[in-house]
Amino acid sequence: MSTQPPAISDQPVLKLLNVESAYGPIKAIRGVSLQVRRSEIATVLGSNGAGKTTILKTISGIIDPRKGSIEFKGQNITAQDPAVIVQQGLSHVPEGREVFPLLSVHDNLLMGAYTRSDVDGVAHDMEAVYGYFPILRQRATQDAGLLSGGQQQMLSISRALMANPDLMLLDEPSLGLSPKLTKEIFEIVVRINRERGTTILLVEQNANMALNASDYGYVLENGRIVMEDTCAHLREKDDIKEFYLGMKEDGVRGERRWKKKKTWR
Repeated sequence: MSTQPPAISDQPVLKLLNVESAYGPIKAIRGVSLQVRRSEIATVLGSNGAGKTTILKTISGIIDPRKGSIEFKGQNITAQDPAVIVQQGLSHVPEGREVFPLLSVHDNLLMGAYTRSDVDGVAHDMEAVYGYFPILRQRATQDAGLLSGGQQQMLSISRALMANPDLMLLDEPSLGLSPKLTKEIFEIVVRINRERGTTILLVEQNANMALNASDYGYVLENGRIVMEDTCAHLREKDDIKEFYLGMKEDGVRGERRWKKKKTWR
């Protein structure tokens, strides 16, 4: 397979317009608008509690938005049942490495392919994920609950790939992992995008890893998108360097203040 970056389409595979979601009376995201182009890796950066996970849960149907619309491959999927959304080609890798602990690694992978009927294709993708994460082949008959945290994260990503998705949502893939494992996971994520052309929306606190792996980025503060640009440009912005990359130490603490200007595609 090619290791060159896939051609990114100008047409969005995912589009959110003024989406608002809440937990009871507490608004978690407020008027979020973003888009992810086909074959692109896009990232959403933000601190704990900014609303990053809520965005992914709203897209995948786990949470129904109170306002706004969500389009996937040109179709309105706002508030659809999660099972229906999965069948349309969207896979969600949740925060916290949720696996089926009493099922084997092999059976966890098969669970990811439950919407498919192409036996040969499933077998091909099983070999592909074992190629990305050889340790899973070695642990294929072992209960998933006995895997290490890093191995469970590999299994979660692989299970999502078994659905052969058009779009994969990745929620904090580096959470709780060592720097070495984090680097390995991100390298595989980029390979998946380049070799398979899988579109990826990544939510991540490790801003340095996320910006280096992604094409386009959004910055989320208190449930609102406050900045967006190509990741190459975001890495050079003083606000990003100071608050996310730790490259400026001036001793100043307090509320972050962002310019209202946005860069639209």
